[in-house]
Amino acid sequence: METEKKDFVNQRKETRSQQREKEEYAIVLDYLPYGYPLENRGMPIAQVVGKNLTLLEIAPRKGINLEIGKEIYIGDGKREDVQYILGRLPREKLTETAKNQLQEFIKKSVETSPERFIFFFNKAQAMNTRLHQFELLPGFGKKHTKALLEARQEKEFNSFEDIKQRVHNLPDPQKAIERRIFEELTEIQRHNLFIH
Repeated sequence: METEKKDFVNQRKETRSQQREKEEYAIVLDYLPYGYPLENRGMPIAQVVGKNLTLLEIAPRKGINLEIGKEIYIGDGKREDVQYILGRLPREKLTETAKNQLQEFIKKSVETSPERFIFFFNKAQAMNTRLHQFELLPGFGKKHTKALLEARQEKEFNSFEDIKQRVHNLPDPQKAIERRIFEELTEIQRHNLFIH
């Protein structure tokens, strides 16, 4: 039990350090050629998400029109598309288009590296005497938490499908993870599981 807790803490530290790493590549969520409608700056702005789930605002190079969904280099080297990074993108500035694209990006991210999230299901811990990390997932309650803990005590989970088969009446674990990441990126949360 103590080893499991250490594994989980180390995984969280590793995830945090990955997220603190400087973003190298980002996906364009929305491109505003005239800037934000209510701001008088009128300079083009793109809303992007980095591979480590960091939301950023960037200014494209002069004459560059960024396509939604395009992967762009934002690292320290020579940038073809980006003049400069304006900074973190405030949640309240996310456009509806950006939110829709963000949901697609999160879905692909979870599908392409499910092991990180299966690890979460195998190592999640109680946060205090009344709240378990599982209960922060949308649709997961105390009964689901109890069933998950009992199932993983028998044997660790190896896929989302394995979780669904072994724990009955559970909301779709993959969709719950996707929704939680989206909520953490777009709304202020008291506790974050995946975004730091």
